[in-house]
Amino acid sequence: MTARLQDKIAIVTGAGSVGPGWGNGRAISTIFAEEGAKLLLVDRNMDHLTETVERVSATGADFEVFEGDVTDTSSIQAMIATCLSRFGGLNILVNNVGGSAAGGVVELDEEIWDAQLRSNLSSVFLTCKAAVPVMSERGGGSIVNIASASGIRYTGAAQVGYAAAKAGVLQLSRVTAVQYASVNVRVNTVVPGQLHTPMVETRLAGQRAGGDVEGLLKSRLARIPIGFAGDGRDTAYAALYLASDEARFVTGTEIVVDGGMTVRCD
Repeated sequence: MTARLQDKIAIVTGAGSVGPGWGNGRAISTIFAEEGAKLLLVDRNMDHLTETVERVSATGADFEVFEGDVTDTSSIQAMIATCLSRFGGLNILVNNVGGSAAGGVVELDEEIWDAQLRSNLSSVFLTCKAAVPVMSERGGGSIVNIASASGIRYTGAAQVGYAAAKAGVLQLSRVTAVQYASVNVRVNTVVPGQLHTPMVETRLAGQRAGGDVEGLLKSRLARIPIGFAGDGRDTAYAALYLASDEARFVTGTEIVVDGGMTVRCD
């Protein structure tokens, strides 16, 4: 590794994972640690952080864990305060919380629609609301929001709440990037496609394929021109670039990480 984030202070929300392997948050946390960042690892379920903590610990990075809910303003304020108290600043925020629920406009319950918007979109609004003033007062920073290919294309399943929320993340990021460019707060988005992460086995297979993991993986792979499914590390390397000083002239844009899925014609 090349210490691309040496001594940068980063908050990663959703740093855990629902199962073993390379989820987005776990991969981002580990790769940021390998690149020299000091980390506040945030999740609302401490059990999900166990493997992440093991991997980050192995790098020798300076880190702290925080049990928090990024849909709750008081919890977010405590998260920011913990970061400032423990590390003395904040350079990078990665918003990685969210998850999908199946259903179109007819099938999806109103309560689930509201929950989808809150977890996938309001969480980004609330964390940015808390982090931007801190960054701007300290000379700037980088916010990396994790959206989804579902926010820019129909990806094979009706999940209207998730798709609408992730589309909202993209535009929230663009508007915020322009508004705060003058104080050197950069805001960008990573747009992952259909990756093979722990969530596939633990949640998506039950939602969409009746527990048929292999069938779900086969159908997802058929949409990917590059011929294999990426994982959380692919998201993490894109986030690493956007968080680093190498991206000093990059704000208000997106990196799509999907193996070509969203640009195919059929």
